[in-house]
Amino acid sequence: MAFSANPLSLSVPEPVFESWLRDTGYLEILDQRTTDLHRHSSVNATATSSSAGAGVTNSAATSAVSISNGVFVLIFTRIGTLLSLFTLNPFAKLRSDDFSGDTPSWTGGLVGSLDSYSFPSSNSQARLRVHENVKRYARNYASLFVLFFACSLYQKLLALVGLISCLALWDVLKLCGDRWGLEQRPVIKQSLIRIAQCATAVILFCTNVQMALISAIAVSYAVMILHASFRKLTPSKQSTSKDGNRRILRN
Repeated sequence: MAFSANPLSLSVPEPVFESWLRDTGYLEILDQRTTDLHRHSSVNATATSSSAGAGVTNSAATSAVSISNGVFVLIFTRIGTLLSLFTLNPFAKLRSDDFSGDTPSWTGGLVGSLDSYSFPSSNSQARLRVHENVKRYARNYASLFVLFFACSLYQKLLALVGLISCLALWDVLKLCGDRWGLEQRPVIKQSLIRIAQCATAVILFCTNVQMALISAIAVSYAVMILHASFRKLTPSKQSTSKDGNRRILRN
């Protein structure tokens, strides 16, 4: 080995480091810093292209070409960023503990104001926003999925009838099992359960409940991805301690 290990060096695992950034509010600062750097680089690139075009004889045509090229590059870059959103796994850092807390505010937390949204400047920033916002608003996204599923069932009344029929079928089976004492007859109980499962599958397939479920999943997933990527990382609550240091309190 060219270098010996330093026993005084500090090695922090990546999940622990990200958790510390999230709890102390530095993820919000990192998100804003990435946006500012991208804005400054775009302004410098535009100024450089304008100054380079000014030295040419046909400066107006050169400037127009450079501006059009910059617009096309910006459009294709943003399209690539949007397409990259559907290739990442938004639930990679989601845990069961994220559903145990209180639901964030729908107006101030989930929706926010117009200043709370901006187009992600890069794929890494979009990935950071999606992973963090999915953790923050997991309960809100789950509620939206239930709402979309209810709306899809309302539009497809046959699917709603099929779902209610399946629930009634299992309630009748449970009631009959308690009345007939099927706990002491495991063979008959398992046979009735298999018959009920087959009947449930047939009812769900014939009433197109799976189409209502797929449409609700598709709409809620698209809404979640777009909202999580455009929503800026902002601290939910801030309080100032006696020593003047600002503390970030998560919901």
